[in-house]
Amino acid sequence: MVAKKVRDSLPLKLSTHWEVSMTSEVVLRAISLNTSGSMNSEDTSFISADEESRTSIDLEEKEKHPEIFQTLKESFLSAFKMMDRELRMHASIDCFCSGTTAVTLIKQGQFLIVGNVGDSRAVLGMRDKDDSLLPVQLTVDLKPDLPVEAERIRKCKGRVFALRDEPEVARVWLPKNDSPGLAMARAFGDFCLKDFGLISVPDISYRCLTERDEFIVLATDGVGAN
Repeated sequence: MVAKKVRDSLPLKLSTHWEVSMTSEVVLRAISLNTSGSMNSEDTSFISADEESRTSIDLEEKEKHPEIFQTLKESFLSAFKMMDRELRMHASIDCFCSGTTAVTLIKQGQFLIVGNVGDSRAVLGMRDKDDSLLPVQLTVDLKPDLPVEAERIRKCKGRVFALRDEPEVARVWLPKNDSPGLAMARAFGDFCLKDFGLISVPDISYRCLTERDEFIVLATDGVGAN
């Protein structure tokens, strides 16, 4: 039920946030063009509180990526946050100890922007110099054994360890109970762990397509594992 809800709702939320962001940018550019001639040194030094709070974008990142990436990144962050909030408030879906991973992709011209939580993957099929088809994973499997993920979870009093009969699978546990044992560090739902380090903030990546790139597969962890 959780996965179906996210599948049906997240793309719409993402496109809505993107359209709003693009419209806002057009308006701001128009205002900027109309007022640039009257701005003095005091005006140009002004930074709003809203701009300061946008910690997801830093100056170094802006220099590395095209402008469209910044707009879409904000759309991804907003849509994923709203999706998780909606799940928490949904009376007919039990999300306390159940959840889902997600991977979402937007193609704009030759640019790809991918956002994911959990270990669902985006895999690009590309040709090498010998014309052989190669798989390129565009996403990171966001599991609890990644150092940065484990550190966040432990700082929030969650526990990370693997069971004796499956030592290769790190899991997230409640501070004082050996449950639920989630094998993801980020997910929608699973609200029993949201106060203990589990988050639904997507990891967002960018790629510029070339003529050697042929197709992309978006798949759950079950497909990737097999």
